[in-house]
Amino acid sequence: MSKKTTASRRKFLKSAGLAAGGVAVAGVAAPSIARAEPTVMKMQAAWGGGIFLENAKSYVDRVHAMAGKDIKIDLLAVNSVVKTSQMQDAVHRGVLDAAHYVPAYWYSKSKSASLFGTGPCFGWSSQEVLGWIHYGGGLELFNELMGGLGLNVVSFFNSPMPAQPLGWFKEQIKDAKQMDGLKYRTVGLAADVLLEMGMSVVQLPGGEIQPAMKSGLIDAAEFNNPTSDRDFGMQDVSKHYHLASFHQSQEFFEVTFNKGKFEGLPGELQAILKYASEAENSNFYWHNTKRYAEDLEKLKGQGVNVYRTPDSVMVEQLKAWDIVVDRISAEDPFFAKVIASQKAYAKEVMNYLNLNQPDYKLAYNHHFG
Repeated sequence: MSKKTTASRRKFLKSAGLAAGGVAVAGVAAPSIARAEPTVMKMQAAWGGGIFLENAKSYVDRVHAMAGKDIKIDLLAVNSVVKTSQMQDAVHRGVLDAAHYVPAYWYSKSKSASLFGTGPCFGWSSQEVLGWIHYGGGLELFNELMGGLGLNVVSFFNSPMPAQPLGWFKEQIKDAKQMDGLKYRTVGLAADVLLEMGMSVVQLPGGEIQPAMKSGLIDAAEFNNPTSDRDFGMQDVSKHYHLASFHQSQEFFEVTFNKGKFEGLPGELQAILKYASEAENSNFYWHNTKRYAEDLEKLKGQGVNVYRTPDSVMVEQLKAWDIVVDRISAEDPFFAKVIASQKAYAKEVMNYLNLNQPDYKLAYNHHFG
């Protein structure tokens, strides 16, 4: 090869290199890489505002933080697209992509629904029921129920709620006999239990509770917690608030997705929807317990008398639960199957916890009286 040819080639390569460099620099400054559009999901919550809508938003925020621009969930307040009682059907049909609510809100489909959050107490709290869901066969039974009902949904459960108060009354309840004949608001299987105790039960959405009690449509009511009760203005229609009860001593949220929409996502995005639920599990308990404690003190400051529900009432609740569970189990083999699974889990796990947990109230009284 001649010197002239070599020099010419070097000149060509140098020019080509500069050109390539120019293109590369331009590419860094203004990339023309195509980005896939995010998957947009329309999720309706059963909450119009308040702390539960905050909780739903917290779940959505966790999904966004982990998924980046790959998923965008549009969170809609209660009744934005369909009524609360229609939410599960709307997700099944694809009218909604997802919903944030509790199983008791579709209890009319199957009494077994109430066992996934508002069932009988076998000595356990919401934390242990969620343990049963994830490690005791509960999720498999739930999916079996969905299949039996022909529902095209995938659900995750989170946010272990403290036991719900017995609620608001016109006078202090000192004995179970005082509850006989009272018109009372609750939902799910709790309605059957309190009917068994002689009460007249009305199932109302949260936002209708306070006006119903103010107008005399109901004599007494519960919703869920001191924060929501205070937001509803229950302190304006009653000054007698009873904490502790077995009517709904364990509950949590259900986040449900249209199965086709969910299974159409890449595996990593499906995992994000699932594990965001588990992450929200802890956040809910830490966040909400503190708020409930603060708002209970505010209610006291507004003249509310706060009592612990008498043991006599809670003993009668347990007896009523036995009657209701035995009656439905005799009619519904699947219901009986779920109850048997729950009892087996609770007997084993609570045996350990009851033996191991110290009496925290003893320590509390030692320090605070």
